[in-house]
Amino acid sequence: MAMQESGEMYLETILLLSEKGGTVRSVDISEKMGFSKPSVSRAVGLLKDSGMIAVDPSGAITLTPEGKKRAKSIYDRHITLAAALRSLGVDPKTADEDACRVEHYISDKTFRAIKKHMKEMGGK
Repeated sequence: MAMQESGEMYLETILLLSEKGGTVRSVDISEKMGFSKPSVSRAVGLLKDSGMIAVDPSGAITLTPEGKKRAKSIYDRHITLAAALRSLGVDPKTADEDACRVEHYISDKTFRAIKKHMKEMGGK
């Protein structure tokens, strides 16, 4: 399923918030991402409709198995790319920001090559 960058960013944010423990709600996503509540509400609706998340009657948001798989894949790209950039001498803040942008556009083939290279070099 093709997904826009913003949808991937929401999934990654929901994953990270859920791993901190507790219930994830739209307001948590809004605060973490710095987006307006109406924007988050719209995105949550789209992710729910696409089967990536479930929202219970109290408003608690959870990743579906498919959503969790997608979110973990996006996060893996993020941490791998950030590590690769840091290994090239990029400062951590810039590496993290650039990884966040690149993770949504890099091809699977190129990402696999970077990940393989990092493992061979003793990185990630």
